[in-house]
Amino acid sequence: MTDAEPLLSPKLKGRLALGLALGVVLYLGLALWGDGPGIARALRDFPLRWVAAATGLAFTNYVVRFARWERYRAVLGIRMARLTSFRIYLAGLALTVTPGKMGEAFRSLLIRAEDGTPISRSAPMVLAERFTDLLGFLILVAVGGIASQPEYVWVFWATLALCAVLLALVASRRVARWLLLAFERLPLFHRFAPNVERALEASRELLTPRELPFATLAATLGWGLECYGFFLVCEALAPGATTPLFAVYTYALSAIVGAVLILFPGGLGPTEATMGGLLARRLEQAGLAAETAKVQALSATFVIRLCTLWFAVAVGLAALGLHGWVRRRRG
Repeated sequence: MTDAEPLLSPKLKGRLALGLALGVVLYLGLALWGDGPGIARALRDFPLRWVAAATGLAFTNYVVRFARWERYRAVLGIRMARLTSFRIYLAGLALTVTPGKMGEAFRSLLIRAEDGTPISRSAPMVLAERFTDLLGFLILVAVGGIASQPEYVWVFWATLALCAVLLALVASRRVARWLLLAFERLPLFHRFAPNVERALEASRELLTPRELPFATLAATLGWGLECYGFFLVCEALAPGATTPLFAVYTYALSAIVGAVLILFPGGLGPTEATMGGLLARRLEQAGLAAETAKVQALSATFVIRLCTLWFAVAVGLAALGLHGWVRRRRG
């Protein structure tokens, strides 16, 4: 990437546009499936101060998880000014609405343009982030009260088993050698074997027993802030119908479903369906009529996703624009 090249390639712009289009289609579909006028009324009357609170908690989440990013950067020896690193970190949020959020690997391109670090060296930072995010969500689900929702216990244990298998595969040098041999034997991929080797080595450095506790704690605290934002939104729409622990459980479980189903950009669809379904059932148990509960649940889902997912995209685009402007000034 040179100074004359745009920071977002046409391919990345296309993926971003696709994610935005899918989001519009999804929310229009939810509005049509539910009571569109009722949702519109609920959103129109929603207090803006709670939108500000939820987005503020979301941004604080980014700051908390940036501490993890900085720790990973130190471990891998990637040197740059902290303010530049923060801009790059936020710019990666612009591509949150990509499958598995892996558009955030765009940060590796920005790092390479900044100091020449190979993508194979920096990309494992994004992978380690996604892995420890999953661990953080699992902790939040357990804290939120997994025993109170026994029908979803299998999601918790299946995801935990998946994390254990992935960690064992990354930590095993024997598996790493097997993967490298497999790559070397493939006609079209053998030239990538050195990059794969560097990426596996970097991943092992980031996922050692020494590094996992802090990274997982940062993920748990950061995403816990967004869970509390979800509780505030629910309270504004249906006072007294939910509890902070229920909000933590629902938000974290929905995020796990969206993260595991990586084909859906930003978890679009599965996350909303899980969150809306759990909340609607809770509101019915609190005494709301079924139709009212569905409208309030969909309204809460709209608001919290606006304040988290779509706010992240907006912050990322703003940071990307600022980063490009700084590069041009420097250039």
